Amino acid sequence: MTRLFRLRLLNFRNFIKEEFGFDGTLTILHGPNGAGKTNILEAISLLMPGRGLRGAALTDLPNARTQTPRSDWSVTGWLANDAEAFSISTGVTPESPRQRRFLLDGDMVKSQSVMLELVACLWLTPQMEGLFLEPPSGRRRFFDRLVAAREPGFARLLAAAEHIQAQRLMLLRSGEGAARWLGALEKQLAEKSVAIAAMRRDYLAALNAALAQLPPPFPKARVGLVCEIASRLDDAPALVVEAEWRERFARTRRQDKENRTTTAGANRADILICDAVTGRNASMSSTGERKALLVSVILSQAEIMKRQQKRAPILLLDEPMTHLDDMRRVALVRTLAAYEGQAFLTTTDTDQVPDPTGESVRLAIPPLGAAI
Repeated sequence: MTRLFRLRLLNFRNFIKEEFGFDGTLTILHGPNGAGKTNILEAISLLMPGRGLRGAALTDLPNARTQTPRSDWSVTGWLANDAEAFSISTGVTPESPRQRRFLLDGDMVKSQSVMLELVACLWLTPQMEGLFLEPPSGRRRFFDRLVAAREPGFARLLAAAEHIQAQRLMLLRSGEGAARWLGALEKQLAEKSVAIAAMRRDYLAALNAALAQLPPPFPKARVGLVCEIASRLDDAPALVVEAEWRERFARTRRQDKENRTTTAGANRADILICDAVTGRNASMSSTGERKALLVSVILSQAEIMKRQQKRAPILLLDEPMTHLDDMRRVALVRTLAAYEGQAFLTTTDTDQVPDPTGESVRLAIPPLGAAI
């Protein structure tokens, strides 16, 4: 288990310079709106590669409320696992405010993939509750983040497919795309699209198996993948599907040029989440049921990552108690207190966070501008 026991923030969000110490499996961060609770979770999420739980641009992270604003910021975490203790620092310098860097025990890290071997985070935010009512792209991004946490290289595969799609559309729009160049790109895109669909399909089976094992009162969620390529893989070998989609990309050139998008690739997939018992789609469920379904997915993903990577990810839960009923609030706290990894939970109302175990650590965050 990797545990974070100290966190230092410099010129990050609403903090000028602050350090926090953590002890115990579950840490409850409480305070008024705007105190910086979510900022602390975001800082922890940035100890691993990626844009963190808010997906913010690097230029949005420095403290903008000081009298003399600076462009640099940094986050440092001191962690330990069963084998060693180490520190991870990340941030930007005034000279390179758009280039993020990582340091491990004070030394520059050449490849960010090293961080993925040391720390993993998984989060739930209030914004994610809108996934069920958004266009498919939001659900697809959410699902793909889960796949990438299980499958190293999936994110690179997605990026490669997006790059090929962009190149193909540029050739189509320019009108200068010789057939052989388009054919070569479409062959690569077909291969990447089938590989993406196959990895999503394999992960889906693992996620649904984990969801089926989740104890009550968390709802038994069922996740479905709406994807032509993945459905075709149920009936045909990958090489056959690749050939079919290569031909399809060639047939849809005019359509894709007019629509300025790839109309038949893995980028058209959608994710459906429903209650496995009632069959009710999350989009038709109450706000509380949608929140409970999301909690089920996150807890199941944590179990998958624990089995796959032999370590439990750090859970970052922003206002998870909102919209949950009392029974599920108690169950969630008990689950987090018994969790084999470390969990952080934020709330503006401590009455919403029952503590039946008495083992949680409650850390009060002062109002904005106080004690900073």
